[in-house]
Amino acid sequence: MMAAFAPGLVAFGACLAILPLLRREHTLARVMMTGVSFVLLLHYFVWRVTQTLPPPGLTADALVGYPFVVAEAASMIAVCLSLLFLSRTIDRSPEVNAVLRRSRASTDAPLVDVFICTYNEEKAILERTIIGATGLNYPNYRVWVLDDGRRLWLRRLAQELGCNYLTRPDNRHAKAGNINHALRHVSIPPERPEYISILDADFVPMPDFLTRAMSLMQDGSVGVVQTPQHFINPDPIQTNLAATDVWPDEQRFFFDILMPAKDAWGTAFCCGTSSLIRFSGLMQIGGFPTDSVTEDYLVTLRLKEKGLRTIYLNERLTLGLAPEGLKEYITQRGRWCLGFMQIFRGRSGPFSRQSRLAFTDRLSLVDAFMSWSAVYGTKILGLVVPWLYLLFGIKAVHADLFELLKYFMPFYVWHAFTMAWISRGRSLAIMTDVSQYIAAPAVLKAVVTGLAKPQGHKFKVTAKGGDRNRRFIEWPLLRLYGSALLITLLAIAYAFILHLRGENIAYGGLALAWSLYNCVVLAIVCFICIEQPRRRKAERFERDEPILIHEGTESRLVRMADISISGARFIDPAPPAIGAAIKCNVYGQSVTATVVRRTRDGFGVRFEDAVATRVNVVRAFYAGEYVRAFSGVRAAPVGKALLMRLFG
Repeated sequence: MMAAFAPGLVAFGACLAILPLLRREHTLARVMMTGVSFVLLLHYFVWRVTQTLPPPGLTADALVGYPFVVAEAASMIAVCLSLLFLSRTIDRSPEVNAVLRRSRASTDAPLVDVFICTYNEEKAILERTIIGATGLNYPNYRVWVLDDGRRLWLRRLAQELGCNYLTRPDNRHAKAGNINHALRHVSIPPERPEYISILDADFVPMPDFLTRAMSLMQDGSVGVVQTPQHFINPDPIQTNLAATDVWPDEQRFFFDILMPAKDAWGTAFCCGTSSLIRFSGLMQIGGFPTDSVTEDYLVTLRLKEKGLRTIYLNERLTLGLAPEGLKEYITQRGRWCLGFMQIFRGRSGPFSRQSRLAFTDRLSLVDAFMSWSAVYGTKILGLVVPWLYLLFGIKAVHADLFELLKYFMPFYVWHAFTMAWISRGRSLAIMTDVSQYIAAPAVLKAVVTGLAKPQGHKFKVTAKGGDRNRRFIEWPLLRLYGSALLITLLAIAYAFILHLRGENIAYGGLALAWSLYNCVVLAIVCFICIEQPRRRKAERFERDEPILIHEGTESRLVRMADISISGARFIDPAPPAIGAAIKCNVYGQSVTATVVRRTRDGFGVRFEDAVATRVNVVRAFYAGEYVRAFSGVRAAPVGKALLMRLFG
């Protein structure tokens, strides 16, 4: 038994000894860690192919075993491509700071048109975005609300907040068509912009968004500056696991780790919102492409063919809304996957003869394709293969648990440490599996649909806002994975209790360990399917700071416990009466508020609803550091949160 664990323990000890000596931003260190992962993976796969395959023939073992090893090989190719791209990274913030130190006079600032794309979002969401966009610290820009919902109240709101309003007679080509209509409108001289910035309806820019993004446009070869998407609210995984304080949103690995790595290879891409795009480049490619529902990625590929590259500025310059519900979360992932499959099959695909993309760009597209198709497909097979052995004796992998541990554990341990080191803890294997299982049905459907029929699909908007006060169960997903959990448990009971055979004792350890791991993952997924209510329309953030309040002619200091853009809670031994009007110095300014409730140790207030107050509060709130930024994640608190959710 110890011989089986020894290689894994050696890998564990080596990681503990080596990683404290390495700096993750150094390419050589990253190459060494990812390179060792690749070698260990190759060592495992050689053993897997040469020692564990069933004998060839028309047997059940072979009919399951050979397709499974092919799927496993495809998944390993995806891992290898991911390791390749993660072996580099780049940070463009020092370049931005250097440019801003020597920046030219503001009178020379080129004109930027900021497009806010909207279809059916509610007023509270749009108002925040417009207020943020009209308060940017950039001297020469215009804000345009592009309303595909043709709403009279939004026209009035845009006028009230001092920005332009555009609509069109139809919704042809969805978001891309909306943007292209606006491009034609603003392309008439002399007020023709030099740059376009895209904001989704729920993404509020911070004051320095345009200033910092524009500083990277001095290089004429840059067509797009993309910035990350950060979220003011927890995503469904965080909420439904009650892990908001210890686990970041699911997009953090992509935007904080993968995109800087892609940028280092010259393969960063436009993600739509929170981007800045050269107007002349858009005119060269005929505006936003309409042959994919992920038109933003296509913008990068078409601009690349014109010699204009996309670069990535990894700074938190906008704050948006993550999908609040699981259904919206799944819809969004399915749309991303469908859009990529349309690209893969189109003229900008990696194997297209019409494409003029470089080899690295094509390889990056293959990497994305394998991540969508091979990884998610293998995940589902990973549920089924143990069932087939435990229930029917079909042995797809001819190896026992200790043989597998000897060859697989060194890679697993090294790779887990490598990914945790590169990602600053944003990658934990079990959480990665959970998020992939949640999206798997929609993703695999999108893979098949997109490859079989690339065109003719409608753009599905990710709904934001709405009433989420009640607990809700995502029954289709719960039925699917609840059934999978039940089958796994029944398979274990059948093989090891009801129908115990000598072969099960000899070779069933692998299937048992595999199934028990699957049970844990499936149980977490099932709990995520039970949507927890979200009581507040505006996210609150904990604070602990002294605040001066004025009640009538009296002034005193209280402590602020939490705050949102609509109100705050204060700790005060002598709270004012409910309904009392006070002034409080928050966000660096005096804000009028009404006491709406008393709490055990103080009182809560709602800020006044006047337009001027809302404008000041929103701009100040989004300019501050109220939103938690995860600089690192530790496994122990995440594990505790999972256990509390499962057994609490």
